[in-house]
Amino acid sequence: MSSARSDGRVQPACPGDPKRVGPYRIIGRLGSGGMGTVHAGLDPAGLRVAVKLVHAAHSADAEFRARFRREVQLSTRVHGPCLMPLLAADPEADTPWLATAYAPGPTLDQHIAAHGPLTGGTLYAFAAGTAQALAAIHDAGVVHRDVKPQNVILTPAGPRVLDFGIARAADGTSVTRTGVMTGTPGWISPEHYRTGAVGPEGDVFAWGILVAHAATGRLPFGTGAPDVVAYRVMSAEPDLAGLPGELRGIVASTLVKTPEGRPAAHVIAEECAGILAAQATRVLPPAADPTLACDPIGAEWDVPAADDPSWRPPARPGRRAVGITLATGAVVAGLTGGVFALRSADAAPPPASARPHGTAGSTTAATPSAAPPGARSGSLEPASADSAEATIATWRTARRARGEAELETGAALSHDVSLGVGPDHDYDGRYEVGFAPPRKEVYIAIRGTAPAPYIVQEVARDACTSLRMMADIHADLPYDEYVLVDATTPAAPAIVWEGNFRTNTGCATRAADRDTTGGPRAREWQPTETGWEAARIPSSDKAEIRVATDAVHRLFGDWNGNSRLVHDPRYISDENTSIGFAPHEGVMYVWASKPEWNRDTQQEWAEAAADVACEALLAESRAPEEWAYARYAVGVVGDDGRPRFLRWATVGACRA
Repeated sequence: MSSARSDGRVQPACPGDPKRVGPYRIIGRLGSGGMGTVHAGLDPAGLRVAVKLVHAAHSADAEFRARFRREVQLSTRVHGPCLMPLLAADPEADTPWLATAYAPGPTLDQHIAAHGPLTGGTLYAFAAGTAQALAAIHDAGVVHRDVKPQNVILTPAGPRVLDFGIARAADGTSVTRTGVMTGTPGWISPEHYRTGAVGPEGDVFAWGILVAHAATGRLPFGTGAPDVVAYRVMSAEPDLAGLPGELRGIVASTLVKTPEGRPAAHVIAEECAGILAAQATRVLPPAADPTLACDPIGAEWDVPAADDPSWRPPARPGRRAVGITLATGAVVAGLTGGVFALRSADAAPPPASARPHGTAGSTTAATPSAAPPGARSGSLEPASADSAEATIATWRTARRARGEAELETGAALSHDVSLGVGPDHDYDGRYEVGFAPPRKEVYIAIRGTAPAPYIVQEVARDACTSLRMMADIHADLPYDEYVLVDATTPAAPAIVWEGNFRTNTGCATRAADRDTTGGPRAREWQPTETGWEAARIPSSDKAEIRVATDAVHRLFGDWNGNSRLVHDPRYISDENTSIGFAPHEGVMYVWASKPEWNRDTQQEWAEAAADVACEALLAESRAPEEWAYARYAVGVVGDDGRPRFLRWATVGACRA
């Protein structure tokens, strides 16, 4: 959805603009265009986002909604350097919207108009960064189809490619009006003009025009009437006068008339990164990978940051939200295997090793030999009681409840958590509550039996709910953070969860509410055809591919046994059975295209598939790596091509 932008500064809101979109508070506008308006927003933690809200006239257009839904699905595939990640979206809302990280700075065309073409190291950094972004897009099996100056923002950290408004899957799957040419005149490849063909090669052609324009301020095929420009694109040689020699050769190779004669985006990225490295005035660290363009960009990039007082600084900038999926992540929780904790430029980013505590087995987080008393789990350094993140040291400073508000809060916590996760739920853990007023933290220590990941998630949800209720009763309660400590091994306690119960308004956790058969929460969420459609898009994520491959092969073995009777109606194979992932729902879908099965066979298969899916998710939730999926859904596709969902649950339902 292309939108005209200002230079990244927040413009005043217009009459009728919303106050909130999803979980975001709207503070102004960033731009507007034919498809919709880009609003400046803040999430509950004060982080800056750009919220694209489509125009009301398009909301009632079923075809437009289909294209917008596709935009969201495709955007979840793409991640990499010099790109703008999708944070959240709701294509089914009355007015569809999506939110991305905020990128301060002007677009390329705005910068050229104000300051002229790019030169020197900045030009090489621009070429390398945009090529690397294009390579990441193509590696995800996506074609951008609208590479142009308005879709590249020059941030203080480097260029950022955005806008997949007319992107499509490279396998040919798209939702566009038949006979309508997509793209912008002057930025369309010769083969697109001739036959309407689109592909990665067309993006490469547009990249060559983009870099030539960035270096000279001119378009290599000139300007004028669209048909005149089209003729030049198909027949004339580009005007590349003014491009530096090394870069000129690369750009020329991308502007050849035949698509098969152009280099791939990853080849361009490597060549440009090599040129950029040669321009650098500093020596790169030995471990640096010169093919990743956004690593050395900072050495040569020279686009100053523009301060914008319209943005409000993040609340409590020194604290990190750890272990909680806020309302943002509840909508799109799987972009790169979890919630994007993106920070504004003036907020300290979390360390590269940081990960939500609640998704890994907690009892092995620290051992007596690895972490002395008072050290944070996983660290060899003693933690200060004044540190921003909760640690075992800060937990030890917490005291018992004092005063009416704390006494009632402690009693409510102990009662509510024990009621939610206690003997009636096959768990005999005990809970001790402590308070740390200077840090505004409430600690809940879990003692007794070591908690499984789903127990930690259940305790986190119940504690959040109880604390939010008590905060409403006692308006002067000074706490906003709650911390879970696995104290089941006294010699090696570990922090397993930390979150803000005030900003997490839905008390969402990375794992969805546990689905206990027959219980009141058993059907709180439903699989959707939209999610299934997203799951049908081939994944490029290595972890997803590994899990799906292992699970589907196990399912074949469990269901088929030693049978090789491929013509048996019960037989399943790669031709009729699939596993895929819906990142925006955090759901793993398993389905069989077997419309000939009767109801009993469908139910029998669904039970077998559910067992495999549940165990696969549980195994990943215990792994040290980040894993975004806590739900599964099993279905059978009928004659009408639509799935009938037979089983669905969360990782909390697994007991293995």
